[in-house]
Amino acid sequence: MTERYDAVVIGAGFGGLSAALSLAERGARVALCESLKYPGGCASTFARGGCRFEAGATLFSGFDEGQPFRQWIDRHAMDVTVDPIDPMVELRTDTMTLSVGRERESLIAALCAIDGAPVRALRAFFDEQRTVADALWALFREPGLLPPLSARSLLAHVARLPRYAPIARVIGRPARAVLERHGLEGFAPLRQYMDATLQITVQTSSDEAEAPFALSAMDYYFRGTGHVRGGIGSLATAMMRAIERSGGTVRTSDRVSAIERGHDGWIVRARRGEIQAKNVIANVLPEAVERLRGERYDVTTELSQLVASGWGAAMLYLVIEDHPALPEHAKHYELVLDGARPFIEGNHVFVSLSDRRETERAKAGQRTVTCSTHVRAAELRAMGAGEQEAYVRAVQERMRQTLRARSPEVAAAIVRDESASPRTFERFTGRPGGYVGGVPRRAGLAQYARLWPTEVERGLWLVGDSVGMGQSTLATALTAIRTADAITRA
Repeated sequence: MTERYDAVVIGAGFGGLSAALSLAERGARVALCESLKYPGGCASTFARGGCRFEAGATLFSGFDEGQPFRQWIDRHAMDVTVDPIDPMVELRTDTMTLSVGRERESLIAALCAIDGAPVRALRAFFDEQRTVADALWALFREPGLLPPLSARSLLAHVARLPRYAPIARVIGRPARAVLERHGLEGFAPLRQYMDATLQITVQTSSDEAEAPFALSAMDYYFRGTGHVRGGIGSLATAMMRAIERSGGTVRTSDRVSAIERGHDGWIVRARRGEIQAKNVIANVLPEAVERLRGERYDVTTELSQLVASGWGAAMLYLVIEDHPALPEHAKHYELVLDGARPFIEGNHVFVSLSDRRETERAKAGQRTVTCSTHVRAAELRAMGAGEQEAYVRAVQERMRQTLRARSPEVAAAIVRDESASPRTFERFTGRPGGYVGGVPRRAGLAQYARLWPTEVERGLWLVGDSVGMGQSTLATALTAIRTADAITRA
């Protein structure tokens, strides 16, 4: 029998989970279909060989008071523990080691303490950076101020115009231009910190990143970021349970094969049966929407081209023997082999080490480690199968080289080493091409035209890291909340 809903959400990544929970809280009858047995998508926790790994090396944000994940955890009494770790991340390059703590001032002080540091210019730069970040991060606490704009939100924005004024001078310009204006383009420690941070947030370097996005992303570690004990999958599972307790239906291991127009909305064909709904929210890549619909759209074609200009990921999943030289709590590293080369393809590796208290993650006396690096997705996809395999193997070997050089205490303790490629992500998450991370936020005014909820055709919506704000799980959640708002109004 055909089941009928107000909305069907396809994909239980954090965009789909956030959209489904937002709608269920508003009283909508919603169904969430996920092809895997567990939720989280590219930000999930999976089991293999008796160990639990983060699918992607990641730090998770959105846990400050007023931010979405903190609100959901409190409102639904989720059994989720978020550990405030310090330092948030440790950057190790060929020229320096920089510990990034929970407070911005500690980072500024560490940079100013470097021999020959231009202290006055650094402080002026970070004053400007903080002004931009304060204005934009405030929107994360009040998603109603994000597009689409209501009369109330427009009035609120008018009242904030003095706060937005510093943003106007950097809109449409690359982050590099801000460094140059402060005379800091040649100060390698700051440039390396920026490039490492921006590569994993706005998905590009300071040479290309749209300045307001880049300056805001530099605050990522200071704004509600923490480690979810047991793995980020525990938060995804808790959100899935909250959807069910709020009246929603969750169907795991239920791959959707087609989306069709019905006489009164949409028909979603899935492995476990047909569903009818007024709205469909697709937490998949634009290319996947075209496959499910059997149609091409201007918006999905444009978005697919932007996604293709971004990244896939090469991964290492490690099991290591615990030892006293390792920190007790979860630790995250950004490792750079050669600071003069681009922070991709194994030259830059983001590493997440599990917490010693997470005994469910590995056998007694062992811990798990997830390592990731960016690879150029379009170039990889253009290769033949054999060429792809050789390229990925070379990248993964460079990752191991970087790990040995910059984190020998981890490398020397490895007892199990497994790898994954963009093809692995495509196979397990259904993401065409294995694209991860979202659309790079390169300089240009076009970035601001894409902040609105994306309606492909009437009643068919896109959420996820390729639309809206999309460059982090928090941004993905906010885009999903705004999409739920738009559906509710309609």
